[in-house]
Amino acid sequence: MAAQLSGQAAAVTDTTIVRARIHPGIGVARIGDSTSGFFIGPEVTEPPPLPAADYRDSSGTILRQVARFRVYGYNAAGQVVAELTEAQAQVTWTAHLVARKAQWYQFQAAMDLVESVALTVTRRNPDVPYAARGELAIDPGPRSISGVNVSGAAYQFNTGTFKQTTTVPLGELQTDSAGRLLVFGGTGWSESPSGAPVYIDSIPGSFNNANDWFDDTSDGSVDATVVMNGVTIPCEGAWVIVAPPDYGPAMVGWRTMDDMMRDVWMAAGWLPVPATPSFTRDILPVLRRLTGLQWVNAGFAAMFGAGGPLDFNNQDLIAKLAAAPDAATKADPYHELRNTLLNSFRPYQPTDNNPRPWPWLYGDAYGFVDAAPNSNLALSAQRQLMMQRWAAGTFVADWQPGYIPPQSLDDVPLAEQPGMLDQSAMHFCLADAFHPGCEMTWPMRHATLYTSPYRIRRRPEGWQEPDYGKTLDQKTALQPDGPLAGQQPGDITRWMALPWQGDTAYCRSGYDPQYDPYVPSFWTARVPNQVLTQDDYKIVMDATQPMAVRIAAFNRRQQWMRPIDTPDVAETMMRMIANFGAMGIVGPQPGPTDTDEFPNTLFVETQGTFQDTPMLQAAALATATPSVYQRAGFQDEDHWEAARRTRVRAR
Repeated sequence: MAAQLSGQAAAVTDTTIVRARIHPGIGVARIGDSTSGFFIGPEVTEPPPLPAADYRDSSGTILRQVARFRVYGYNAAGQVVAELTEAQAQVTWTAHLVARKAQWYQFQAAMDLVESVALTVTRRNPDVPYAARGELAIDPGPRSISGVNVSGAAYQFNTGTFKQTTTVPLGELQTDSAGRLLVFGGTGWSESPSGAPVYIDSIPGSFNNANDWFDDTSDGSVDATVVMNGVTIPCEGAWVIVAPPDYGPAMVGWRTMDDMMRDVWMAAGWLPVPATPSFTRDILPVLRRLTGLQWVNAGFAAMFGAGGPLDFNNQDLIAKLAAAPDAATKADPYHELRNTLLNSFRPYQPTDNNPRPWPWLYGDAYGFVDAAPNSNLALSAQRQLMMQRWAAGTFVADWQPGYIPPQSLDDVPLAEQPGMLDQSAMHFCLADAFHPGCEMTWPMRHATLYTSPYRIRRRPEGWQEPDYGKTLDQKTALQPDGPLAGQQPGDITRWMALPWQGDTAYCRSGYDPQYDPYVPSFWTARVPNQVLTQDDYKIVMDATQPMAVRIAAFNRRQQWMRPIDTPDVAETMMRMIANFGAMGIVGPQPGPTDTDEFPNTLFVETQGTFQDTPMLQAAALATATPSVYQRAGFQDEDHWEAARRTRVRAR
């Protein structure tokens, strides 16, 4: 049976809704330590950047990012007829969040790499027998909700326990004024009930894999029962990921999760490979994202930032790169410029681990097999093909300098809204490096994980996962009926670091300072490396200062980790656990108006209030004397820094 809806756009002549889908197909909520507010995750790919203060509450703690889900109705031809809110239908939402990290295997490296052929990893909490390992999963069961502006204790994921002794809330459900679903994640609670160490220096494998620890990241299914005029409409479900905070919310990674997923689906034949690349869609982001990272990494700022030799925000430079060969004369004045830029990138399937080619980001094998070509990030097959065609002059010259992209979903035509929601949620997640990553990790690049673009393949109701054994190897991980063949709630995030704060604290940049102290980098778009501080921003804005002083302040980027960094790995992790909500968020502030030496908008770090811990005080470390490092067992700061880098590389 079907349902009829009136008042649709003229372009859709058949307004009979025969099915529905939830969008985004994969939504992203993020942890925050605030309990007094929230914000909705991005719903377009280029939203206007919000000030950093908009991501904190009045006390300075980080707001939770909420994943908002909508239902769209489709006709028999697959056309979008309408968004189905409570004004058109009765929608009952059901979601199920689960945290399974402690129940799963250790993360040491992406298990689908050539370098991982001989890799075998043990279970986390290996002393817990298989029959009792269900107690390591935090599973409160599903929750259902319907109506407008609904919230309350009945919709909270607050009954799951760790080891049957510690109740760990994972978030809650609410609805908005139209009856859309809002999924909240946790508040950043990471802990060991027994007080077990978060990292044991003598056991390198313990990094990312703390025994007897939990955190409140999670994932799970999102479904809806849709009734129109008494008729139940089939509705395709979605998935939600609860990830760590985004400390650079306006930054876009050089290779987004959406980029990677589209590569997977093109390789699987689910999406077409564009015959002719669009400069605006396929080429410009590859270049402009390098410039965007200037606000979170000093190396990118020096080369690609404002005033740098390759500022890809420079309109004159972009105009040259966007100019196609003349159709009549075949004149191509910028062919060599395009070809030079193409050759600056690390090619698909590189044969060495030279760190010099762009994009100056680590690959999956870094820290596992550093000499391997996969230790640095390369172009994907599809991205390289698009850039080769562009360099050869075969591309659509569609750049419009004054174009303003949609600023909200209301600016997007109805037919394009579902796709925009799907894409934008993944656009602000990172694909690389999967070590293990920020939001999701290496299983996401396997087509077996999906039924179609943006749709996670699910295990049947009541399915019981088999015992893969005390250890997991590549063959088992990748077998056709193995852990990548389908998912149940909690299966996506179980591959991630435990607790997430430790990995966030230590996936940094410039691990070989003899080569460069700032590049390559790991996840700089989500976890900044070096930032423009408030103090330096004030100098830049001070028109009474000499210009040389202002320029020096603009270029003087400080380490993002400086408030909590210590000579001891475990101590720094514990500081991050206690203070993740105070760490700096990079957001826009107005640039100077008295000179054109600086950009019109500067992205500046804003911090919260840091807590004291029983360990060394962050303020003391900011002005640390050699005695601080000597008390920690090192001769001086240089020896501490060398030891820290060695530990991270060996993790």
